[in-house]
Amino acid sequence: MSIFALIKRRTDRKRICGREFSGSEFIREEASTYDASSSSETPLSRMNSLPQSSGDSVGLALFHKNILRRFLCLLALLTLTPLAHAFDLPQLSEQLAKPVVVRGNFIQEKHLRALPQPLVSKGRFVLAKEFGLLWLLDTPLKQDYRIVAAGISRRDGQSWQLLPNKSAGAEQNRLFLAVLQGDSSGLQRDFDLQLKGDAQAWQLTLTPRSLLLQQVFKQINIDGGALVQRIELLETQGDSTVLKMLDSQSVPALSDAERNDFAK
Repeated sequence: MSIFALIKRRTDRKRICGREFSGSEFIREEASTYDASSSSETPLSRMNSLPQSSGDSVGLALFHKNILRRFLCLLALLTLTPLAHAFDLPQLSEQLAKPVVVRGNFIQEKHLRALPQPLVSKGRFVLAKEFGLLWLLDTPLKQDYRIVAAGISRRDGQSWQLLPNKSAGAEQNRLFLAVLQGDSSGLQRDFDLQLKGDAQAWQLTLTPRSLLLQQVFKQINIDGGALVQRIELLETQGDSTVLKMLDSQSVPALSDAERNDFAK
């Protein structure tokens, strides 16, 4: 069973005040109480029919207790209902997988313990749902990368050169692709996932489970809304990488040049 299935909350039935109800059953239960009353009976007439003598104080106390019980049960139902609408990992995965093509700019900061200032690189990216990711570095050097299911390639003139699959950069770029595409299967193999927030503002925390990844990453934090906005990789030895996705836009199709890059 996947992590997404394990953390999904089941709130279609609830035990309230000693009985198990669905939301609609509780409402029908309450409605039947009043349907059983005479149509001519009003709340005031019901109050007037309450015991008036001091000898009936026990009956009056039971009446108030019953009213309070029903109120508390209804309050409990209203409190629990929003849990059914909580933003969860399957919804996030579906949300990120919707755009056909996403284009934008990025700033990548590499924070090294030995350097007082981060190493900064800037560029552009193109994320295509059916193809993969184009990672186009502009500064401090110009270099293009293509990340697809077959592996990671670097542009070499008019062609693409496939890089070794075991390189550290290759693993990091695969992770970026899985995150940007909302690929749950690409993340749940090696990470425990914890999601906070809602569809407009969420944070996903990835904690490595495999021993290999635990030697590299301490934690990965991903922030976003409709699209991914920020990725932070915290390494076990104190270094970190922060990736900011800027001016991201969802568009319906690739340009001819982008389609040609994926086709080669």
